Amino acid sequence: MSGTRRVWILVVVLAAAFVAFAVNAGRLLVVDAPQPSDVILVLAGETDRRPARALQLLDQGYGRRVVIDVPAQPKIYEFTQVQLAEEYIQHIPQSASVRICPIKGLSTREESHDVERCLAGEVGAQVLIVTSDYHTRRALSIFRHEIHGKFFSVAAARDDIQFGTRWWIKRQWAKTCLDEWLRLVWWEGVERWR
Repeated sequence: MSGTRRVWILVVVLAAAFVAFAVNAGRLLVVDAPQPSDVILVLAGETDRRPARALQLLDQGYGRRVVIDVPAQPKIYEFTQVQLAEEYIQHIPQSASVRICPIKGLSTREESHDVERCLAGEVGAQVLIVTSDYHTRRALSIFRHEIHGKFFSVAAARDDIQFGTRWWIKRQWAKTCLDEWLRLVWWEGVERWR
């Protein structure tokens, strides 16, 4: 076989591999495998679908308590996010089973360190993380790496405006997919080894 032919075969194989990855890139980000747990942990960020998904899982018996991560510093007009979260909790039927974990970290890794302190007061070692669907793979990897003595599973909160596994259909989905892949590669290739 000539050298030129080998190069063309290699190019075709690499192109096929790239296309196969690209088509599945969105699906590969999503891990939705909730396990019965002691605590359901809602990661900070999106405040509509994540808490709603956690309460749904609580009602389905996936956990006994819900802990919601809330950034401690930022304000929305004159209210802190913690104050708004407390107000939200007061108006839900499951309020007795929900508490807030104030966090200061701005990254998922820093958030895991804040969460470790909040989970120290919780009974049990099984934790079910609830986060946006595209964030599930990276969040699960980070929490398993950073917090020892706890066992984590994850449930996806879907938001069709923000992300879909067929990422090429909508501009926002493509932006979210690319951004999350960059963060995942950075986490797996650099940050977790520091």
